[in-house]
Amino acid sequence: MLTFLNTYRYHLVIAFMIASVISYFLLSASQTLYAEADTIGKNVANFKEFETRFQDLAKEKGGAYAYEVLKRAAIPPNTDLHLLGHTVGDVLYAQVGIDGIALCTQDFRNACSHSIVIGALNEFGGEPALLKIRDACKKAPGGSGAYTMCYHGLGHGIFAFYSYSFPETVELCGKTGTPEYRNREATECVGGAVMELSGGGGHDREAWNVAREKYLNDPVGLCMGPYIPDDTKSQCLTYITPELWRVAGIDLGKPQPELFEKAFALCDVIPRSESALRKSCYGGFGKEFVPLALGRDIREIAKFGDRETETVEKWCASAPLQDARVACMEQAVQSLFWGGENDPNITFRFCAYLQDGDLQTACYKELAVAIDSYTFDDRKSILCAQVPAQFQNRCLQ
Repeated sequence: MLTFLNTYRYHLVIAFMIASVISYFLLSASQTLYAEADTIGKNVANFKEFETRFQDLAKEKGGAYAYEVLKRAAIPPNTDLHLLGHTVGDVLYAQVGIDGIALCTQDFRNACSHSIVIGALNEFGGEPALLKIRDACKKAPGGSGAYTMCYHGLGHGIFAFYSYSFPETVELCGKTGTPEYRNREATECVGGAVMELSGGGGHDREAWNVAREKYLNDPVGLCMGPYIPDDTKSQCLTYITPELWRVAGIDLGKPQPELFEKAFALCDVIPRSESALRKSCYGGFGKEFVPLALGRDIREIAKFGDRETETVEKWCASAPLQDARVACMEQAVQSLFWGGENDPNITFRFCAYLQDGDLQTACYKELAVAIDSYTFDDRKSILCAQVPAQFQNRCLQ
């Protein structure tokens, strides 16, 4: 018996040593292979220089390689990694075309697939490109949310394609919706256009600035006005948040939390009779708070812990009205869950740590909605069993 145990332990030690050596060489190979990750972010003067460095790398070694470097690179806080992902994706499309979507992952909040469909739009034109784009979006890697989020990226491209004009953009976005997805493609498309107006402009800076002057005299007024169809006003308000922050005097690079209350109040101009639209306006804050709590490094979502949770809760609680605080928390949940692409345990930990009872209730309730909306395999019953009993029926609809 003793001899057997000694032999077993000997083989166990040998196996461990072999595994350690293999891991060491794999890690060393990975570090050597993507060595640019250690240097590409050094001494960067501004975001434009960052874009240029990644463009050059993607052209030299391929877009897929540049994405791997972007995953590993040392990046200064508050760098917009989603837009950097678009930069690499644009080069990837130039290299391999629409089939490049097979190389995309959900990293950087689907920036790669966004760039691929934008490239297809520019190559094949407006409406003639839509069938090709639909096929590409159905191949976008990820869960059930990847397909519709692909149309969010399309909205960025359509808006630029039409020289930042909303009437043409909204018309083409409207042709993307299908009954199968309850017209979700169209609403995501308009949301992408609004986000492009808020923080894009890379395709034609001059035309973009003209559009901003035209559409953003009153940020909430854009979403409530005639340019945005009624069935997409909610999506517009969800993505207009950065403009509300600018109006409130908030520095988007280094936001001042003491000004969030002032920014929340800008949503109050929406009539109380339009409660769903007010909720969307408030909710956009929660969507932005999640990446902001991570210094905008969305690669680190798995590290979202108690400190980040406490920060988001504090920021949502700065809203002067209870319905605003709840809406903020609900969209924070959706941002963390991200259509089922992120580890659901992150969102469960988030809800469990919240100190405010009302906000915790809102958190679990929205988590049940998210699980029901985006989980369709055997995991659904397992995840639903983890939410409080009063929300399990909603989770299992």
